[in-house]
Amino acid sequence: MQTVFSKLNTIITKEYLQQQRENQYFERKGLGEKEIKPTKIAEELIGMLNADGGVLVFGVSDSGEIQDLKSLNNLESYRKLAFDFIEPPCAIELEEIEIDGNLVFLFHVEQELERVFQRKDNQKVYLRVSDENRELDRERVRKLEYDKMIRHFEEEIVSNFDQNDLDETLLATYQEKLNYSKGSFFDLLNKRHLVDKKEQKYQFKNAAILLFAKDPEKYIPSASVRYIRYQGTEAKVGEEHNAIKDERFENNIPNLIDELRVFLKASFKDYYFLDITEGKFLKVPEYPEAAWLEGIVNALCHRSYNVQGNSVYIKHFDDRIEISNSGPLPAQVTIENIKTERFARNPRLTRVLEDLGYVRQLNEGVSRIYESMERSMLSLPEYKERNGSVILTLKNRISDHTKTIDTSIMKEIERNFSKYNETQKNILNYLFHNGSATVLELSEHTKINENTIRSYLNAFITENLIDRQSVKKRDINAKYIIKKR
Repeated sequence: MQTVFSKLNTIITKEYLQQQRENQYFERKGLGEKEIKPTKIAEELIGMLNADGGVLVFGVSDSGEIQDLKSLNNLESYRKLAFDFIEPPCAIELEEIEIDGNLVFLFHVEQELERVFQRKDNQKVYLRVSDENRELDRERVRKLEYDKMIRHFEEEIVSNFDQNDLDETLLATYQEKLNYSKGSFFDLLNKRHLVDKKEQKYQFKNAAILLFAKDPEKYIPSASVRYIRYQGTEAKVGEEHNAIKDERFENNIPNLIDELRVFLKASFKDYYFLDITEGKFLKVPEYPEAAWLEGIVNALCHRSYNVQGNSVYIKHFDDRIEISNSGPLPAQVTIENIKTERFARNPRLTRVLEDLGYVRQLNEGVSRIYESMERSMLSLPEYKERNGSVILTLKNRISDHTKTIDTSIMKEIERNFSKYNETQKNILNYLFHNGSATVLELSEHTKINENTIRSYLNAFITENLIDRQSVKKRDINAKYIIKKR
């Protein structure tokens, strides 16, 4: 087992300090960097205070080299920088550790729910976004102040919580993930600010209930996810009501994610993609898992849980899924910058989910949604705000494909693919991906004259691979499709 160097955070080992990728909660600063003055460290700490907290390690370079702060002549200035350069007074604890005889500083930053912090000498405000520190203008400072007000729900005490309702298996997993063996899981939750300890009794916060209760809905109404499968491409009501499946998932957030992963993988269909370079049909999921799973995790992290009576919804239509969560976009985040900006509405939840491996960084998760949809040659994801909720829409291409193409047709095309010329291959590929086409459309696509295209199509009809959808012998608008058997 790796040696833990921090008494305040058991995840911090030598390997962690050297190898952990910088993210929302972790920053390295080495001695050889530019502007590594106390004020620079103070600005980074201000960014963490205004965001989700974290650890700044001073004395480890970006490459992971352990350095010795004892070489600094003004070491005391770094010890006092929180007092000298940050206002209002903040919750930063400096821990001095020695690694192989080298002095290293760990600045442990506790996130602040209510106040906004700034540099004492010039009133500049910073916010940590992913692994960067951003200076905020006045408008963004106002947005930050507004959004901090919403975070209170995480901190509220649930006075009637029964400790028998805790998921102890999940808590044991959490202890193991954090290398925490010096106390009980109650102590760990206290260190993670998920419970308060008063008079030797633990008081559980809403964040702890959402993360570790067996049934959070017992205490927090609508702390659930609802899946609705509609037949068709729109939701209908009354006599035309077209919901063919309606499932509600009630569990703590980590188990919700695991249950939904299994359920949705079984609910989504596969379609086939014709790899024109190999001449093979490759099975592709209706939606890439990385996209819809990240979308669900983001919804659970960003939801305004103080808005009662509104679950996270997953609406599954023939051509798309919509994942929605109550509450507007968090401060600093807009539809236009959602791929790059980050501000956790529920930072306690987010931090634990990152510890457990469900979340890396929320803005990185949004980028993964875009990247995975693009790799699957699907439409880019769409975000919109409507009726006080944020909705993510992922579109499939099943409606553009012939879902009922028989495997015998695909095998026949694969068997003969090497015999086809480039134009024939392009014709089959176009028909497969677009569902149907006219002679003119295929001619424009391949840059080959219509008579040649028509001759290739007639050959495919003779081979029983495609159909012509028209009863007229001379129909310039006749559609050609991959044959169904």
